[in-house]
Amino acid sequence: MSSPSTTDGNGGSRSGSDAGSDSADSGSRSLLPETRWQRDVVLILATLLGIYALFALIGVALDFDTNGILNVLRELTLFAAVYAMLVLALNLHWGYTGLFNIGVAGFMAVGVYTMAILTASPDATAPGFGLPLWVGIVGGMAMAALVGLVAALPALRLRADYLAIVTLGLSEIIRLTFQSMQFSNALEDTLGVATNGGSGMNFPGTRNVVQYAFYRGGDRTSEPTVLGDALFGLAESVDVLPLVVLGWGYNVVLAIGVVAFYVLLVRIANSPFGRVLKAIREDELVAASLGKNTDLFKIKVFMLGCALMGLAGILWQGQAGYTSPHEFRPELTFYVFIALIIGGAGSNTGSVLGGLVFGTLLFQGPLYVPRLVAEGLSVAGVELGPPPNTFYDAALALGSLDPLPMLAYATAGTNVSYLRFVLLGVVLILVVQRRPEGLLGHRIETAAAVDLSNRSRTTATDGGSSNSSSSSMPTNGDSDSTVTDGDLGPTSTDDRRDSTAATDERDSGSADGDPDE
Repeated sequence: MSSPSTTDGNGGSRSGSDAGSDSADSGSRSLLPETRWQRDVVLILATLLGIYALFALIGVALDFDTNGILNVLRELTLFAAVYAMLVLALNLHWGYTGLFNIGVAGFMAVGVYTMAILTASPDATAPGFGLPLWVGIVGGMAMAALVGLVAALPALRLRADYLAIVTLGLSEIIRLTFQSMQFSNALEDTLGVATNGGSGMNFPGTRNVVQYAFYRGGDRTSEPTVLGDALFGLAESVDVLPLVVLGWGYNVVLAIGVVAFYVLLVRIANSPFGRVLKAIREDELVAASLGKNTDLFKIKVFMLGCALMGLAGILWQGQAGYTSPHEFRPELTFYVFIALIIGGAGSNTGSVLGGLVFGTLLFQGPLYVPRLVAEGLSVAGVELGPPPNTFYDAALALGSLDPLPMLAYATAGTNVSYLRFVLLGVVLILVVQRRPEGLLGHRIETAAAVDLSNRSRTTATDGGSSNSSSSSMPTNGDSDSTVTDGDLGPTSTDDRRDSTAATDERDSGSADGDPDE
């Protein structure tokens, strides 16, 4: 039995099933923006809660008390939030614009050290200017953006691997400069401030913001505020220490930072500026041929990304109130890239998810392996014994089918960091082979900031049926009838008239029976 037919806007007939499917598709598309962000929030929260449950079980297995388990979860949240912000900032460079920046650690160091110099006490071992905290944060972001500008002016004329080499070299120059005592002495002689070289420097950390919320005047020796008194009383009822509450309070600040980064990048992606960035990523020559100053766009986005990297570094090191050049080694940049690859380049939600998975399971997770192994073997009544001195000795024991020496070597002391590198390598190989687009990198990015799938269809003037996809023209109410400075492919009204006239001439030629048509 045939389905009933309906008439479309152009006079052509369509089956009822096609019309129904189109209406269903249009309805699903209209709900897509809301349902997508809701699914993203559920996905991120479900992943975070699953990781919390896993490490809570690990804490129970290792016989941690309540404060110990909460401290484990606090550290996981800290690194998850920091890496999420760093991956979002890198996604602005690599995911949106295709800029291969391997100097993430260097721009973080510029932001952190600028903030430390501006806010450190003039009487400290490494003296600073003693300015307020907010001045240090803004100054750190501005200096990171300025260094990004200095790097971008010559480097963005390079492509692909050459830009990566320049940013990597600049990052190492920055780290070694802050590590140099000669540089610290020169600053002290000229400006009266110092970095203290490789020994690092103390400064008023961003954690002080949380102390102001919990203690009067921000001093932990003073009386708690109303909020602090309520939370401390609640924590005391379940035997949780005030320091644990303060740590979780700072995690709230980091969570707000992640949300702010995410919202900023979403707004950029949906703006004309963001659409130009994606066009540069896909084909810079085409974007330039459409009249866009690609160098200017790349400089702007490079500066913005560097400022965000500086802010992420400030929030990371600010929780301890201490920093040193050793925190900004090149592997930090590669950690951020691995997290971006896991989450999926070009996806903001994937960036958050990649930072979450990397910071918890891959970065912090291996630290608990030695204790889990020792606890498991003790329950089984097996003694692990002292670790071999070298990997060669541990490998020899495998020849006699004895895995315990290798297990003792892999989980001993500083060898855990090497275990982390092995785990990262295995995960990276699996991701590249099995899912090269990352966890959420498969998403299709729309070029327009609004949904263009339900545009109005025009009716042919001659009364005949025509293909809506080829004959429909935008009306004044369409979203693409007005062209802004950031839109790609500007089309004027005169161009549309010329196109219509050319179409009419071609149609008249076909009606005259031209044998070439």
